[in-house]
Amino acid sequence: MKKVSKIIALLCMAALVFGVVACGGGTDTPQGDAPPPPPPPVEPPPEPPSGDPTADGPVNIVFSLWGDEAELEGAQATADLWNSQQDRSNLSVMQIPVETYIERLRTMAADGNMPDCGMANERGVIGMAREGLLLKLDLYADQPERPLESVTFRDNGEYVSASIGAEVLGLWFNRDMFDAAGVPYPPTKLEDAWTWDEFIEVAKLLTFDANGNTPNDADFDKDNIVQYGAYVNQWAWQLEVWALSNGGRWYAEDGKSAVFDDAAIEGMQNVYDLHLVHNVAPFNAAQTDDGWFDSLGAGNVAMCTEGQWATGFAAFSDINYGCGVLPYMKVKANITAGGPVDMYAGTKHPEETAEFLRWYSDPENNFAPIYDGWIMPNLESWYKDEALLKRWIDDVPNRARLGAAEYKSVFADVIMNNDVTKPTGWYYTPNLDLIDDILVPALAEAASGAKTAKEVIESVRPALEAAIAG
Repeated sequence: MKKVSKIIALLCMAALVFGVVACGGGTDTPQGDAPPPPPPPVEPPPEPPSGDPTADGPVNIVFSLWGDEAELEGAQATADLWNSQQDRSNLSVMQIPVETYIERLRTMAADGNMPDCGMANERGVIGMAREGLLLKLDLYADQPERPLESVTFRDNGEYVSASIGAEVLGLWFNRDMFDAAGVPYPPTKLEDAWTWDEFIEVAKLLTFDANGNTPNDADFDKDNIVQYGAYVNQWAWQLEVWALSNGGRWYAEDGKSAVFDDAAIEGMQNVYDLHLVHNVAPFNAAQTDDGWFDSLGAGNVAMCTEGQWATGFAAFSDINYGCGVLPYMKVKANITAGGPVDMYAGTKHPEETAEFLRWYSDPENNFAPIYDGWIMPNLESWYKDEALLKRWIDDVPNRARLGAAEYKSVFADVIMNNDVTKPTGWYYTPNLDLIDDILVPALAEAASGAKTAKEVIESVRPALEAAIAG
C-alpha cells in the first residue's frame, strides 16, 4: 500500500473530537460483511434542575472548533441533530484556525464574547483551566455514570474536563511478514506480554538486509536494510509510556514538576537504541506524529506501537495486520489518551451547555467514530455489559478483522486495568503544549545519537520546569 498522506491521517484523527466527519462518521458502509448498525436512539435531555430557561425560546450556545471545511460540515450536522432533539438550546458552530485557536479564545475572553464550549487540545487543558479560560464545572457530579477516571482531566484533584473517547496503545503487526519469517504473533494477553529483551529478539528475526540477512548474521548490512522488525512511536506523549514501563516518571503525580528521573531517561534511551544499537528500527527523528503511516502502513516494518485508533486505518489499508499488547521493560505499562470538549468560562448558559456536552460525550450519541474504530467508549458500562461490548467490538468489521477476542484483551481489558494503565501527563500536568515545544526538537538529537537521552534531558530540564510553572 502506498503511504497515505499525513493530511488524510489528520482528517481522520479529527473524528476523535467531533464524530460526524469525512473519514467515516457512519456515512459509508465500513469494510466487511456486516452492515452498519442503525443510528442509535437519542435520549431526550434531562429536565432542567430549576427554572424555565425556555420560557422565551431556546437559548443560543456556540461550539468552537478548528479544522477544515469537512470537519466544519460534520460539526454542523451534529449541531443540527442536537437542535432537532430538544428545545432548550440552539447550538451553532464557530470555526477558528488551529494556528490561532488559543490566542483567539484569549482575545474573545478579554472582550467578553467567548463561545460557550468547544474543542481543546489535550496538552493545554490544565493550562487553559488555570488561565481562567475553562469553567471548572463537574458535568457528571449528579449523573448515574461518569467517564473513566483515566480519561478525566484534574487539576490538584479538581475536575476540569473529560475525554469524549478513550485510547490506549497497542503493538500492531503485519501478519504476512510474521508468517513469512515463521515467527509467532505477538501475545494478546497482558500475562503473556514480551519483555523488552524478547521484543528485541523478535524484531531481529523480522529485520532483513537486501541479501536476506538478519542482525543475527555476521554478514548483515545495517546500511542496506529493506525490512525493519520494529518501530516504536517516539512522538513525545507516546514516549512517556516507556518511562513508566522502566519504573520512572516524566511528571510528578501532582502535576507540579518535571521528574524525568534516571529510570525514565533509561527507558527513552532503550527506545532510541532499537535503531542506534540493535539495527531493528528505522531512524525516526519524531518531528511529526506519523507513527503507523511511517512504519506498518508504509509496508516495510513488521510491527509498530500506536494507539487504538489504528483500528480505523483498516478502512483504507490492504495490509493484513493484527494487534498485540505492548512489551515491557521492568513493569507492564500503558497510557490513556482522548480528545476533550470543554465548557468555556465565558458561557452565559452553563446548564444548557452542560446538557449538550453530556449528550455529546455519551457513546450512544457519539457512536459513529466508535463504530469506525477511531475511538473507544469513555464509560465503564460499555466495558462490562456484554451486549454493549458486542455492539462496539464483535459487530464492528474493523475490529472483527483483528479478531474480536484478541482486540478485547489488547485494548478493552487493558484500559480497565488500573494497575497497568495510567493517565498520560496531560490529564494532570499544565502546559504540555509548551513542554512539547521544548522536548520534540531536543529529543531529535537523542534519536540521531548526537547526544544521549540523559544529556538532552539535562540540557532542557530548567526549561521544562519553567514551562510547567507557567
